[in-house]
Amino acid sequence: MEIKTVGVIGAGTMGHGIAQVFAHAGFAVQLVDVAQPMLDRAHAAIARSLGKFVEKGTLAPADRDGILGRIWMTTSLDLLTGADYIVEAIAEDADAKRALFASLDAIAKAEATLASNTSSISITTLGAATKRPDRVLGMHFMNPVPLMPLVELIRGQDTSPESMRIAFEICARLGKTAVEAADYPGFIANRILMPMINEAIYAVMEGVGTPEAIDTVMKLGMNHPMGPLTLADFIGLDVCLAILTVLHDGLGDPKYRPCPLLRRMVAAGRLGQKSGQGFYTY
Repeated sequence: MEIKTVGVIGAGTMGHGIAQVFAHAGFAVQLVDVAQPMLDRAHAAIARSLGKFVEKGTLAPADRDGILGRIWMTTSLDLLTGADYIVEAIAEDADAKRALFASLDAIAKAEATLASNTSSISITTLGAATKRPDRVLGMHFMNPVPLMPLVELIRGQDTSPESMRIAFEICARLGKTAVEAADYPGFIANRILMPMINEAIYAVMEGVGTPEAIDTVMKLGMNHPMGPLTLADFIGLDVCLAILTVLHDGLGDPKYRPCPLLRRMVAAGRLGQKSGQGFYTY
């Protein structure tokens, strides 16, 4: 089946970035969110992002207008009945995702593929919420989606080779490099990244170094483009906590236990860039 129309559910930072790259690649995109204000903010964010490409001379104004014209925004999930491929990008909550996949299974056409942008939650459990587990897979984009070239593709227990093949082909059309990961908590990226971020937070809590010192060591000593605490603020400390909780619960190893300082900061509403305060002030 030729993929022409793509549904994206969730108009947050990841969702609108995913919608943008699909539209940029020529797909017709239906971006869905429960609240119209979220869709309005997503449209403005996509326009700003495309505007930067125009300013850099890498995108013609006419092409920018064409991309925006290929994105249709709606608050109705039922309008995805004609979508060929659907990507879920809602909050990192397993129960909410399973409920959504059950709803999508009921309305999406039989041949449609259902993908999740989850960064840590089991694809097998999401597939089990549907009657098409062979057509369910993980498609984990990196933030910011228009700039980051990697996509993790996660094969669930029942994901078919054909569904994986289609996903690899889509990634190539998007200009992304796809890497397959097994369906273990955190997959590849976050199983490696989050323990590093967690250890950096422990180092702050124990007074080993200031956030500035820790980030400087990792940037200048390890050649990382961004320090782990700056990165945590960028990702969102609540998201980091959610992923570490999945790792800790799913793998049962104490080395994944979220740092108490991380829990305290999230409880206080210090979530990083999106709240204006994390390890740094924004």
